[in-house]
Amino acid sequence: MSANVQKLCETTREKLKYAIEKMEAFLNHYALPQLLSEQDEEVTHFYQGFLSDLRHLLVFSEMSYEKLGVALRRATFNEDFAHKALYNVYHYGVNNFFYPKNESYSEDGRYAYTGQDAIRFRKKPVRPARDIILDITKVYEELRDDLTYYENDYLTERRMQNQV
Repeated sequence: MSANVQKLCETTREKLKYAIEKMEAFLNHYALPQLLSEQDEEVTHFYQGFLSDLRHLLVFSEMSYEKLGVALRRATFNEDFAHKALYNVYHYGVNNFFYPKNESYSEDGRYAYTGQDAIRFRKKPVRPARDIILDITKVYEELRDDLTYYENDYLTERRMQNQV
């Protein structure tokens, strides 16, 4: 069991690394003025929320990446610590990607199996903003698939152990 959890930590960390690199590159290159093509209050508000959500996602992803690194570097693998780190990836990373606070985009499940992009934007974004989300969507979809156990089962198990 421990080897499976350790492998899951490794693959999760690799996926997060990719997403972090993409988000950092985007956020280091684009700020509000570069995204605004027009001075419209509604569009400005959209991009403010978009950038805020992306920054939060980056922070959550970096924190999870670091925790997984700690779990993997320990002399003896601590499975409980690893489970908690994986839970946090799901709870904070995956959920924040698919349910951004400012709702600049959302997932439309009707498109998930059609080969079309399942992400729908509230406003039509400029291409770089659209591309960063679509680029990292696959990572967070994979993480969601890999870590669905942590959505309910992990918490239920912890409650049963009275350790939450």
